[in-house]
Amino acid sequence: MFNRSKLPLFLAIAALAVPFAVATPASAKGNKIISMIDTDNDGTIDLKEVQAVASAKFDALEGDKDGTLDAKELKGRGGKKVIAEADPDKDGTLDKKEYLALVESRFKAADPDNDGTLDAAELKTPAGKALVKLIK
Repeated sequence: MFNRSKLPLFLAIAALAVPFAVATPASAKGNKIISMIDTDNDGTIDLKEVQAVASAKFDALEGDKDGTLDAKELKGRGGKKVIAEADPDKDGTLDKKEYLALVESRFKAADPDNDGTLDAAELKTPAGKALVKLIK
């Protein structure tokens, strides 16, 4: 049988625990991405770290080994829309230089305080999510 005299204590503990239970998944997701990229273990990611991951991602996506990514190879990362955004020579593909320039542009958009690093909160913004979509 439930002891009613302990109900206020139980409710107080439950009320204190809810913000942590709700906040943890989002924080963990941002931190997971950072831990995958953060080679200097400072808890943030900088452009150099992101570009290293982006370069490897380009190589992994570039299946036909022609030195470019087309909409099909971008596999849900934006396809034709991403190519149109980042294709200055309008050839319908992105070479590695163009892809890395797009990554840099998205990194800068996700860094509103211009400190040169992204933390978990910045990665959860729309700009941060757009960057993660390219490199994940």
